[in-house]
Amino acid sequence: MEIQQELTLISIVVVIALGMFSQWLAWRIQWPSIVIMTIAGLLIGPIFGLINPQEGLGELYSPIISLAVALILFEGSTSLDIRELKGISKSVFRIVTFGALIAWIGGSLAAHFVAGLSLEISFIIGGLFVVTGPTVIIPLLRQAKLTPRVASVLKWEGIIVDPIGPLLALFAYEIIKITSEESFLLSDFIPFFVESILAILVGYAIGMLVSLLVSKGLFPEYLKSPIIFCFVLICFASGEVIMHETGMLSVTVMGLTLARSKKYVHSIGSIGHFMENISVMLTSTVFILLTASLTRDTIMDVFTWPIILFVIIMLFLVRPLSIWISTIGTELTLQEKTLVGWIAPRGVVALTVSGYFAGLLIEDGYPNASILTPLTLALVFITVCAHGFSIGPIARKLGLANTNSSGVVMVGASSFSIAFAQHLKDMGASVLITDTSDDQLYRARKFGIPTYHGEILSEHSDFEVDMTPYDTILAMKGDAAYNALVCQTYIPEFGYHNTFSLPIGTSQVEHREIPSALKANLLFEEGATFTELNKKVNIGYTFHTIEINSKQTLLKEKRKSKGIPLCIKRKNGNLVFVTFKEKPLLDEGDQLVVLELEK
Repeated sequence: MEIQQELTLISIVVVIALGMFSQWLAWRIQWPSIVIMTIAGLLIGPIFGLINPQEGLGELYSPIISLAVALILFEGSTSLDIRELKGISKSVFRIVTFGALIAWIGGSLAAHFVAGLSLEISFIIGGLFVVTGPTVIIPLLRQAKLTPRVASVLKWEGIIVDPIGPLLALFAYEIIKITSEESFLLSDFIPFFVESILAILVGYAIGMLVSLLVSKGLFPEYLKSPIIFCFVLICFASGEVIMHETGMLSVTVMGLTLARSKKYVHSIGSIGHFMENISVMLTSTVFILLTASLTRDTIMDVFTWPIILFVIIMLFLVRPLSIWISTIGTELTLQEKTLVGWIAPRGVVALTVSGYFAGLLIEDGYPNASILTPLTLALVFITVCAHGFSIGPIARKLGLANTNSSGVVMVGASSFSIAFAQHLKDMGASVLITDTSDDQLYRARKFGIPTYHGEILSEHSDFEVDMTPYDTILAMKGDAAYNALVCQTYIPEFGYHNTFSLPIGTSQVEHREIPSALKANLLFEEGATFTELNKKVNIGYTFHTIEINSKQTLLKEKRKSKGIPLCIKRKNGNLVFVTFKEKPLLDEGDQLVVLELEK
């Protein structure tokens, strides 16, 4: 008994660790993370037989995955804001209604005539394959850096349709059960619709309750996220009690309700980073669990012509047609329709729910329902690989992605920041200067530098500023406290190593008073403060780019140029900024940017 418990514990730790390291490896090699996770799960499961999570977890296997999917859906739905729909509302509405209907019918007919499934089973699996959930879409959007309109369409579709797919499959299953009886009436379908509406009402009621409790300050800050986390679990369980597979619908409605209430209850937004971190870990874990639990026979069943042909039709016929037809007369351009019509990876929900329906249908006397799992696996794996590897190149080809390899947001329009931004822009980098002073920004606009007039810390800036082209933020206002607040706010979005602050004066940067960790975020060298740098620019110092011809240290090059080293543009186009702590090595082909007096 103890050995079995230890093996179960080891299996859980291995699955979680492998999921997270798969995410890290994907980031390092710039592959779609879902591809790495799927391969990792297949290697430890069916290929080498190291772990079988389904046997190890036993009866807890399905509930754990269901709860994880519910939390992922909740995180996705709370990240939605109605302001994102500005200019694309008609497109999104058409895609999640008319488009989903076309995809359901098209997928069902393909499953029947190509994959050889009975018509009844085909409409069940066709409804399920409507989904393009956040577990697969959001990781792809993070990597591809799409333009905001296309990214919003794909994100809204994935989150809204994710619970609709299982509901359509459940509806088709109810039709099969009711029509198989000798006598049936249309009124027999009433319980299904009533229970679905109840699940929606449960999600809305719990969402409003949480919003009310938080707005009245009944939860201390340190308990807010855990308590809302518990309410999500309660909401999911309540939906499942009403009718199986409607728990996802309940948590999605709850998330949308809270997202809608954020403009009334600002503090609800503070749970976003907590839920996002949980969502990333759960997405990794669930994919490893599902793929590691597959059998070799299931994998071998994938490589049959009917299944492969079915997947090809879903990719190249059903999806594009559903998007092109449903978006006729909408705001989307030809290029945007083309990209949205291609990107539709399936993921966790399709795999989990197809296994559930396969078991039900086999029990009901449909032996060919056993093909549902390999059919779903084929669609998931092929769409994840095809769309994961192609979304970036296709988006760039269509002009719907940022083509610059590195971009910088500078907060504060001073003499130094404007001149620095102009130099980086001339080097081919994307640069944006933000400030609350339009007079200060006027000087930047004279040099053709993109600007944003407004408060970067405001919630409205999320919807007024397209951060897609930028991967680094520099807080360079003449206020140390403000710079610190900008860094604290944007670390979750840009990352700790891409968020920097410029010291104001020498009193702020006494060497022995600065913690080692903080030095990594303080720009340039000691003495190169906001006051000093602006003074130098105003008296005639200029920016120069030094071509590096051999490997060397920054200190050696500095002795030759006598200038203040600011950043390095690597051969691949990435910008590396000099900080108090980091003095990067220079390599052949790099370009060093320095501020020095004109010789």
